Amino acid sequence: MPERVRWKLKDGMTWRRKLEQAHPNHGKCVPVPKAQENRFGAGLMLIPRPLDIDALVRSVRKGRLLTQGRLRARLAEDAGAVACCPLTTGIFLRIVAEAAEESRRAGRKRVTPYWRVIRDDGKLNDKFPGGPAAQARKLKDEGHHILPGKGRQPLRVEHFEDAVVALSSRA
Repeated sequence: MPERVRWKLKDGMTWRRKLEQAHPNHGKCVPVPKAQENRFGAGLMLIPRPLDIDALVRSVRKGRLLTQGRLRARLAEDAGAVACCPLTTGIFLRIVAEAAEESRRAGRKRVTPYWRVIRDDGKLNDKFPGGPAAQARKLKDEGHHILPGKGRQPLRVEHFEDAVVALSSRA
């Protein structure tokens, strides 16, 4: 079954350009919204920059993994914030992944290893190019064992905790 296009770029826009595009709110710290203070606490929340996410994901070596929670914790820690916005981080992680695949299609051999980023519970990301099945193939090639989902359950990396990199003392 062909992959369904969920997010279409405007004419003339590339994923690489979207990744590198500056925005006045990216990289800013804003007060944690009142509705999210129970989850994150009071203080500042970072709205990350896509290139900062790309740089951290690039630092994950073959055979290792990074959870989205640890990614957000490191970004927040570097910015002196109590949290990093999970919504924008997820969107920007998708942009990082799409830009990497765009580069691969253009003939680049070394691209950002976005497939090494998993959810906090070890589940694979359904928003990545090719979905969880493509991410699972890449992770299997790097030596990880993937647990099959039951019914509608998503695929998951077995014993993922043993391979997660420690980017931050907070996570």
